[in-house]
Amino acid sequence: MERIPLTSRGLTQLEIELKHLKTEERPSVISAIEEARAHGDLSENAEYHAAREKQSFIEGRINELEDKISRAEVIDVSKLGGDTVKFGATVELLDEDTDEKPVYQIVGVEESNIEKGLLPLNAPLARGMIGKKKGDTFEVKTPRGEKFYQILKISFI
Repeated sequence: MERIPLTSRGLTQLEIELKHLKTEERPSVISAIEEARAHGDLSENAEYHAAREKQSFIEGRINELEDKISRAEVIDVSKLGGDTVKFGATVELLDEDTDEKPVYQIVGVEESNIEKGLLPLNAPLARGMIGKKKGDTFEVKTPRGEKFYQILKISFI
């Protein structure tokens, strides 16, 4: 069984979503199914079929979350350190083409969110910077060609 690396924040997010699905979404869809059944003929009842489809999605997501939580390997980023980029590191980069200075934290796939600067461990950019130190440059192959970055700062927050 493959372990899933997560920060404690990522595990908490999964647990919150699971609780929401079990305590709010699941009972809501069960009520919708019961209400749709009360309308009679189920073969032509669009509300019933929509509610059953939603129930299927919710149950599938609950199973998926329970599996991921059971396989989670929580890594406490506050206890990490060092001068090389690894899981949990927050890295400030210099895009050598545009002079932009994006900041990313390398996190598990399940908690990634590029808009929030949470870069998944398996992303090409993350893989390119793993093991590098402050001042190192590296390249990442993108669909638009190669991009070059320099590591400006590494921290573990």
